[in-house]
Amino acid sequence: MAKPREKSSKQSVMPVALLRRAGAVVVALLLGLGTYEFWYWTHGLDPGAETYLFKQGTSLRGVAQELRRRGVIVEPVSFVWGATLTGQSRQLKAGEYRFATGASAASILEQVVVGRVVEYPVRFVEGWTVRQMLAALDEAPKLTRTLSGLPPQEIMMRLGYPNVHPEGRFYPDTYNYSAGQQDHTILAKAFEKMRERLAREWENREPDLPLKSPDEALVLASIVEKETGRADERPLIAGVFVNRLRKGMKLQTDPTVIYGLGAGFDGNLRLRDLKKDTPYNTYTRAGLPPTPIAMPGGDALRATLHPAKTRALYFVSRGDGSHQFSETLEEHNRAVVQYQLGGKQKLTSSAPATKR
Repeated sequence: MAKPREKSSKQSVMPVALLRRAGAVVVALLLGLGTYEFWYWTHGLDPGAETYLFKQGTSLRGVAQELRRRGVIVEPVSFVWGATLTGQSRQLKAGEYRFATGASAASILEQVVVGRVVEYPVRFVEGWTVRQMLAALDEAPKLTRTLSGLPPQEIMMRLGYPNVHPEGRFYPDTYNYSAGQQDHTILAKAFEKMRERLAREWENREPDLPLKSPDEALVLASIVEKETGRADERPLIAGVFVNRLRKGMKLQTDPTVIYGLGAGFDGNLRLRDLKKDTPYNTYTRAGLPPTPIAMPGGDALRATLHPAKTRALYFVSRGDGSHQFSETLEEHNRAVVQYQLGGKQKLTSSAPATKR
């Protein structure tokens, strides 16, 4: 009887060996792919200094193609693949972007997902009028304009405050915006910031001030803002005006006269201007003018509601940006002679040399 033939050991071993080799190749390929993807997502790129605009509705593939077209990435498929695997493919934010030199693909994707867009500053300066503020807004680049050419009162209607005079109602500061943002959003932010700041200062004001409301405080703060650029003098300036209001004296402050002259002011304040009656002429009218005359900053608001304890009723410019303060008209007249009339300069004090 014939014995059964035994299978060759080589025949049974070869398929196993082939499978092992194939598996090793696959593992090597996966390791290589993983290494490449790690390098792809982490190595530094050169996006340049220019900006990249991704419009609303731009897909992940569109972002990748734009980056490839601008030479930032070589191969967009990996960018799309990586974003999809991390679940970020549908989280992209439209906007204008600038990527840092050396930024990786991962950091670029993260920036677009978070929406860290380019921001542009527009600055509203302390002491500006509303027209100066609107002019700065009109000159701001890449801002969508919805208010250009509108009179200030119409703008207040658009902001939802039809019965509020716009002068002095916007807080002077630097405001950042992104490309395409509408101009009224910046004004709304500045208006709200002034409202909050004024309310806070009014709440913490000194007792027994001759001011009946936050609106009156805003008016006086705008005058203080225009009278001096020196922060250390603002409480003293405010103290003089508070003293005069308490005594029923006219404020006699040049900036209100200039504001009342409007476009008719040629830069030279004359005696006839001081005699020309307008609602803002504090030489001819007692009390506060009807509205603010400019945008007061935080220091002016604080000084107005926390004035210096002083007996001074007068001040005159020394000609160097500072002022000489006096308690009596006699002292004031001497200061005028010393700092103004000695050089045959015209009077620029906030109270005249003689009583009116």
